[in-house]
Parts: sequence; C-alpha cells; structure tokens
Amino acid sequence: MLRRAFAVLALSLASLSLAPASAKPVEFFQVEGVTYDESVPAFEDQAGYEIGERPVRYADMVAYLRGLAERSDRISVETIGYSHERRPILTFTVTSPTNHANIETIRQTHLARLEGNAAPSAAPMVLWINWGVHGSETSSMDGAIPLLYHYAAAQGPAVEAQLSDAVMIVTVTFNPDGHARRINHVETFWSYGENTDLNDAAHNLWTEARVNHYWFDLNRQWLLLTQPESQAWIRQWHKWKPMVSADYHEMGSSSPYYFHPGEELRRNPLIPRRARELTQAIGQRHAAFMDSEARLYSTEEGFDNFYIGKGSTYPQINGSLGILFEAGAARGGSVETERGLVETADNARTHFRTALTTIQGSLDLRDQITAYQRDFFAENARQAAGRGGWVFTAKGDPERAARFVRLLNMHDIAVRRLSGDVSADGRIYPAGTSYFVPTAQTNSRMIRGIFERLTRFEENVFYDVSGWTLPLAYDLEYSQVGSAPAGDLADGGFQSAPAPDRASYGYVFDWSHTYAPRALNRILSKDVMARAAMEETVVRTTAGDVPLGRGSIFVPLARQETPREEIHAIMEEIAAKDGVPVYAATTGLTPVTGKDLGAVAINRALENPRVVLAYEGGLARYDVGEVWWTLDFRHRVPVTIVKKDDLGSLDWSEYTHLVLVGGEAAFDEDLTEAVKGWIENGGTLIATRDAALWAEEAILGRADEEDESEEAPEEASEEDGETGTVPERLDFADMSVRDAEHVIGGAIFAADLDTSHPLGFGFADRDLPVHRNESFTLTRPEDNPYAVPVQYTQEPLLTGYASQRRQEEIAGTPSVVAERVKSGAVILMADNPVFRGTYPGTEKLLMNAIFFSSLIDAPRGDYDPENETD
Repeated sequence: MLRRAFAVLALSLASLSLAPASAKPVEFFQVEGVTYDESVPAFEDQAGYEIGERPVRYADMVAYLRGLAERSDRISVETIGYSHERRPILTFTVTSPTNHANIETIRQTHLARLEGNAAPSAAPMVLWINWGVHGSETSSMDGAIPLLYHYAAAQGPAVEAQLSDAVMIVTVTFNPDGHARRINHVETFWSYGENTDLNDAAHNLWTEARVNHYWFDLNRQWLLLTQPESQAWIRQWHKWKPMVSADYHEMGSSSPYYFHPGEELRRNPLIPRRARELTQAIGQRHAAFMDSEARLYSTEEGFDNFYIGKGSTYPQINGSLGILFEAGAARGGSVETERGLVETADNARTHFRTALTTIQGSLDLRDQITAYQRDFFAENARQAAGRGGWVFTAKGDPERAARFVRLLNMHDIAVRRLSGDVSADGRIYPAGTSYFVPTAQTNSRMIRGIFERLTRFEENVFYDVSGWTLPLAYDLEYSQVGSAPAGDLADGGFQSAPAPDRASYGYVFDWSHTYAPRALNRILSKDVMARAAMEETVVRTTAGDVPLGRGSIFVPLARQETPREEIHAIMEEIAAKDGVPVYAATTGLTPVTGKDLGAVAINRALENPRVVLAYEGGLARYDVGEVWWTLDFRHRVPVTIVKKDDLGSLDWSEYTHLVLVGGEAAFDEDLTEAVKGWIENGGTLIATRDAALWAEEAILGRADEEDESEEAPEEASEEDGETGTVPERLDFADMSVRDAEHVIGGAIFAADLDTSHPLGFGFADRDLPVHRNESFTLTRPEDNPYAVPVQYTQEPLLTGYASQRRQEEIAGTPSVVAERVKSGAVILMADNPVFRGTYPGTEKLLMNAIFFSSLIDAPRGDYDPENETD
C-alpha cells in the first residue's frame, strides 16, 4: 500500500514537471519473471524523480542506498573513505543474512583458500563490483541503484541461491567529486524540452567531470595511489581479494556496448592466459543477454590489459578476473547518435543486467575460478622461491623512501627495514634507511610488475603508458638480491624530526628532504626572510658541525620583523609536520667548509612565490591538475588558477611565476609581448611539454630547427625516366600499428642532472629517471653552455616502449633548459615532472623552479664552443 501511495505521488509530480520520455520507473529495471517485494521503496519513491528524468544527485543516491541497507538484512554499508571534497565513498556488502552473521569468518576462510589452506567450497565466492570512477560517465554511477534495489527486493530461489553462494562487495562511487561536477553542469543547462543534440552544452563536460577534485584520472590510480579515493578503495579490495572484479564505464556516445576480454595481443605478460579464457566464458553470459535484446556489442576491440594500474587490469595482476564494461555515453541524459537514441536509463539498465550476468556467470564457473585463483597464488609462490627480493634506499631523503614503503604496504606488499648494511650492484645499502622487499609473498607478481623493467613488446600499440617501474619514478637506488637480509617489518609511517634548539644566530636545514619546499613555504608565507646556499657548507650548530648541501636554507635572526619566538615556533612546526631536521646555528663562521653565512653572494635571499597556473584554452587538464596538486596539496603553496584566455587581464606585477603545461599553449601576440615584458622585469615562466616547445620559439626566439633543416623533395631522375620518388605502398590493416610505431605513449628515460645548478639542488646524484611521453626535442642554447641542467643520456630508454629512431633522436638532447632573461627566467621542461603525481624524483625540479628561479645566473662572458679546450 505504501509503495502504491508513493507511486501515485511520483506520477503526479512527474506530470507537473513534464518528465522526459527517457525517464524510467522501477519497472523498467526489474528482471522479467522475478517477483519484487513492494515494501522496498524504489529510487523515485524517495528521490521524487526517476532515473533518466534528470541527473541523479549524489546525496540522493547515497541517502537511498543507505536506506536500503538499513531496511534489508541482505545489505550492509560501510564508509571506507572520503573524497577531497569530503563526500563519502561507500561499500555495500550484499549476501544472505546467514552469511552476514559470519562475514568475518567467511573473509578469513576465503583468504586462507587463496593459499590452499581451506577447501574450495569452504566459503562463498567473493565478487567485487565498482561504480563511478569517471564522473562524466553517468550510468557508471546510476547503474548501482537498480543493482542494490534488486538484491534488496527480489524474491525467489534463484536470488536466494546467489545471496547464499556469493559475497558481493559493491563500491559506490569511486569518484563522487567528479560526478557532483557533472551533475551540477547538467542541472545548469537542464531544460524542460528534451534536447538530444550532442552539441548542446548540457552534454559537454566530458573531461572536466571525468576527473576528481585535483583533475586526476582515478582509473589510473589503482597502482599509483596518490589520491584519497584510490587509497580508500584499494584497502577494501585487498581486505577481500575478490575472485572477480567488474569495472563500469562509459565511452564515446556512438560506440556500442563493450565488455572484456579485450585485445588479445595487448596483455601484460604477468597475467596468465587462463584469465582471458575465464573472462571469455563469463562473457558468454553477457552476450546471451545482449543477444536476447538484439543489442550491438564488442569484446576484443580497443581496450587492452597491459598497464597494471587500471581498474580492470590491476585485479588480474593480483589473482582476480578483471572485467571492463563500457557503454556509449548518454552524456546529459539522452543524445541522438549514428546508432540511434542513447539514454541514461537504458545504459544504467544494461550495466545492471551485465552485473547480474557477471554474478551468475561467476557462480556458474565457481570451480574453475576458485581453482584459477588458487593456482595463481601457488604459481606465485613457485616462481618466487629462492629469488630473494629487492633492496632500495633514497640517499639523503628518508621521506621519499618511506613514501614508497607506504605505497607498497597499500598494495599488501610487506617491506622490511634493513638492520645491517647490504652490498649489491657496487652500492652499499645502509642499515636503518634502506629497505628489503622479499619476492616470496602472496603478491609476488605485483612486486615484479612494480620493480622489473620491460623494453620489448609483442605489439607497440598501448592504451596507456608502457613503462611504470616505480623505483625509477621515485628516483630510488635499488637492486635485486638473491637472499633475504635481516630486518624488521616497516610501515613507512611519517617521521617527525626532533624539535630544534632555540637559536642565538639563526636556523638552517638541508634541501634534500621531500618536504623542504613545504618547510620553506611556511617560512616565506609568514614574511620571514630566508636565504639559500649556492655552495655546500658545514654549519656550526648546537648539535655540532652539520654538513649541508647546495640549496640548504638559512633563516637569520638579524633584521627580521617577526619576533624570535614566532620564528622558533615556525621551526618547531617544520620539524613536527614536515619531518625536516632543523638546526640552531651558533655562529656565522663556517671554518670547516664553505663561505660564511653572511656571504650574500653565496647565501642568496629568496622571495615568497606568487604562482599563476593557466588552464583551459587547449591546455592538458591532467597536467594542470598534477601541478596544482603538487603545489597546493603536497607543499601547501597557494596557486592562482586562471583560464588561459583570461591571462591578459592580470596585473602581472602581482605574480612571480607562470606555469604553462602541455597542450595548445600558444598565446596571441599581445599576451605574448606582455609575458615577455613581465619576464624581463623579473617574472619566471615554467613551461612543460608542448608549452616548452612553444616558449622556446615565441619567448626565447629560437626557430624550429627541424623546419629550417628540412631537405627539399628529391628531384625526378631523368636518367631513369622517373617523374619522382615512388611513395611506399602499405596494407591498410597495418595502419594502426605503424601509426603507433614512433609514438612514445609513456616511458621512463635516463637523464644526467647538473646538481650544482639551482634546479639540481637537493638531489643526491646526477642520475635522474624522467617520464617521457613526447617525441619532440628541445634546442640546446648556442650562447649559454650552462643552460641545460638536465640532459638525456646517450642510451636513454630505461623502461617502456620507444622506437629505436626516437631513442636516437632524443639521446643527448636537453630535458630541461633554464635561462636568465634580463631580470627574469624561462625554464623549459620537455617532460611533465609531476606526471600523475607519482614522480617524487622529478617533483623537486618543479619545486626548485618555483623557489630557486631567482638563483639562475646568466654567463657574464662570451662563449665560443670552437675555442673551448678539454
């Protein structure tokens, strides 16, 4: 009776608001032949609108699904984390009431089963379904509603059997901030008349809503785990280690439905072929449903299983079957495409129905999947036996190594802190600051995927990056060792530094620590004067003589307007919150090494940076977000984010730095001249990737050498009677592979770093791995031999794919160019130094460019390379 009353109310509301035809009631989603408990409210009963009528508000969905969990003894809910904007990420456990009463025992039994310590039938299957990792993909969120309603309300022996035989872990939603952005956008342009034109503004927020608060693509975060959303779900995933993982998405609106197994040749070699076979077998159930409704679909086109950091591939490297689902997007609600009308409600229903076929297909193959998972981990143990493991350290920066430990721990990989020195590959890994990762662990394949390098591939077409060896990304020293050294388990917890003594002369700290830039920002943002050392030195402190490297920070007590008590409080905060050791200097003399602290030419004054970060106008949104996150979240440096088209309205005298990332970076003539003038008067331009190429020509005035050096077309040969060179003829079927042959989709290259250059301050050595996904090269300045602080080595490829031609073109060219331009500076970076927030090695390049650009000097004399001698 209650259900009917709600239905009548909803119907009358719908008639008043003229609900579009694409709005669908609960009956649209109900499975044919299944009886539903009418006392369980449908979504529209509570929200007041139907799916497809208008965007489902995240708060409405959360309230409704929480209500289902409160009413149903089949569903429980847990808040596993929060987004940057403090929206909850929920996990719903769906199973029978009997299983709920024994849920922890079931979990433990399942984990024991993985290692052969429990019978295959000792526990229900554990199945994982995640929703909404991309905020622009409407049905990837909305599909969770009919799924959870179904298991709350559906009756009958088939449903009871599923609930008895499976524990379903349903996560809603991976990216609440992105979905909130999409919803607000669609509501902004919502209209009573249903507009299905893809050009309508309501349908166009694809990239902007896809990402989280800091514009990270969360579906690339399964491996990297820099964002709170991914950290939350990965803890839950490893808590259960499911047998099958379903990952729901949307793609281009004209595309038909897609489900895995994916491209046959683009499979990570660490993933067993058997995983593909079982995924195909489950796929037969999806296909049967799609065929029953004569729907178009594909299963082996476009999507691969290579990069181990995606939602459908990560499970496969960890013993699960990962299955990707993609629906052609309905965008703002419903859109007209070449394949007809695409509707949100219909997409949500299709996702819901393939979730059901995933569950039933997995149960149908229970014995095979259970055996596969058991064999996967048994093979892990066999392969890992006697292989020792990996040792690593981060010279001079314990936090960088500890951050890597935390990452490994989140992947359920045990790490031990060395209790004694270890020698490997000609290096000494010191006790206390070095770590060991034993290969003989449940996740040994994951360990290999993280540590091993790969440069040879069966095919050179990649859906994502081809190289991700994480110790290189973290700029760690690491080696493989054949035996296990002694050590205790490490958790990589953040370590505060001891509180500093009160200083009589000033305070000093080294620049090598990860959070030294954050510490300096605390100082400069409170108008406390600070200086940076251009040379190595030894400072006398209350703790004795302390050696400090280039870039070390000196905070004098003389001539400060800030009271000494407040300065000391800042230093205590740095030690406690940043973990940077701060020392109390007792004298300005440095009799052991280096110039005295009062030598102003060596200890240079620094200014508080005021940073502008340009976005939109064709600039790469991911790159912008990664810079924003690094400056704002990691180091608490305020960033003024301005649309590229609005830069001309700025009062440039208010800012010290402009960061311009990859994409369409070009300015119009007036803005270009304004930026040039600003640089000449003291501003710093930091340009990365495509922006560096544009700035090289437009700001520094260097023409594109490739354009100038192009040879004229070969002339016709009269002797041979030819009319010209005969173009090469190729088979059409080879186009995709050949087009990708010289594309660098994402590899790690080796570079040589000048550690005496201000951009090299704080680095322990000259070896610097850098992420590379561009094929162009920067030009070496002819009149300044000191302007290339980072240069690719002669054999640059460390891991990932790059054709031999690209390797030869890039070898020995600048990775970073830094030049003084009158009173300002231009810093060009061929690569993104903070790619996906996962390169703490090159992150310091960006922070040095922010804080130390004023330290970059121009040569005073003429440089003639022809007159130089060895």
